[in-house]
Amino acid sequence: MPDGLWVVALTGMPEVRAGDDLAALVAEGVRALGLTIDEGDVVVVSSKVASKALGLVAPDRESAVAAATVRVVAERAMADGRVTRVVESASGPVMAAAGVDASNTGASDSVLLLPTDPDGVCASLLAALQRDFDVTRLGVVLSDTSGRPWREGQVDFALGAAGLSVVDDLRGTVDADGRALAVTTRAIADEVAAAADLVKGKVEGVPVALVRGLGAFVTGLVGAGARSLVRTGPDDWFATGSAEAVRAGLGVAPGSERSASVGIAAMGQETVTVRVGRAVAVALSDEALDESVGVDVGPDAVVVTGGDPVDRGIVAARLGVALWGEGFGSSLEPVAHRGSDSVTVRVWVR
Repeated sequence: MPDGLWVVALTGMPEVRAGDDLAALVAEGVRALGLTIDEGDVVVVSSKVASKALGLVAPDRESAVAAATVRVVAERAMADGRVTRVVESASGPVMAAAGVDASNTGASDSVLLLPTDPDGVCASLLAALQRDFDVTRLGVVLSDTSGRPWREGQVDFALGAAGLSVVDDLRGTVDADGRALAVTTRAIADEVAAAADLVKGKVEGVPVALVRGLGAFVTGLVGAGARSLVRTGPDDWFATGSAEAVRAGLGVAPGSERSASVGIAAMGQETVTVRVGRAVAVALSDEALDESVGVDVGPDAVVVTGGDPVDRGIVAARLGVALWGEGFGSSLEPVAHRGSDSVTVRVWVR
């Protein structure tokens, strides 16, 4: 057969429980198929079974998500009143609900948390499997599932990694036509996790896959793990959701008490009245503003009245920004109306 990639699911593994030796169970699954782990292989393990073995269980989803959240990126209200948040998780990646999951948890109503040190989990599994199968060049990837900006659906990615070059940095090399590559860096660990998910899947209950054929990418050494793939800080162009960025600029940060008090955008369609009302609440949320400034909402305009004229103008300006974040365009009345005791903000759907 020509050179290629070979991916096989390790079927027949038992249900993993708290305190189980996960490495021993993986080894048992390999041998049950009449296989072995060879030099250059990669073992991909679903994070869920690692969480089960480590006993990372919580009884309440909401408090579990809050505890695993480093910062909130975006938030949306659901039809049943719950709020779903995309957050930077304690495990590293930006994910919905910090990766807290209630699927495939058995008969329990509890939820599973992700390990806070996924690379460390992989390093422990790597050492145990290297000893068990007497190999040196072995890789371990801990996979999880996440959605992606700009794309529908979810894919598996590398939550943790050890013994594997997590990236293939091609910068400074040339393509097939001799053109210099300036930005190309392949996320090898993520590609391996996604390939393994094609044979593991979510419905079949197969948590481990063996990948063979990755060659020089498998080092067997504990180096830069999957956390090095997480883009944060100045390099993160998308640190806040589009609506949340507007609100945060007006002092209403996502995940804050102020955000909850002014209202959180809902999934799906909302009426114009609800969206304009939320923009008004955001505009008035600055506690330093004159409290006597009022707002009257009409069918196609919002009139800011009363109070100190400077604060009235500030509220009108804040309202224009907040309306933009809700999907509306706006404009102030012509300059000739300056000096009056009110400011009219015209509103239209963009």
